[in-house]
Amino acid sequence: MIAWVLYDIQDDKVRTKVAKLCKQTGLYRVQFSVFLGTIDKNQKDTLELQIENLIDENKDAVYIFPMSKHELQETILLGKAFDKRLITDEVKALFL
Repeated sequence: MIAWVLYDIQDDKVRTKVAKLCKQTGLYRVQFSVFLGTIDKNQKDTLELQIENLIDENKDAVYIFPMSKHELQETILLGKAFDKRLITDEVKALFL
């Protein structure tokens, strides 16, 4: 499955740890607080548990949106949808 991970985390250290977890899971950063990539259900579940143990549920927000490749290809991106300094060929390939 393809998954988007978006977050708004107040603590810098926690935010950095969550970004590292996303990268370790194989997701690609497409904005400073947005990751995208292909993961399986076990990876998604593990990532969810790891993030849940790091964040302050009263202050922080994390969204994990799974979707099919077909749904991703129907996604509409307007304006500066991706930070061109962060986007990779792997992410571009997901949209083809």
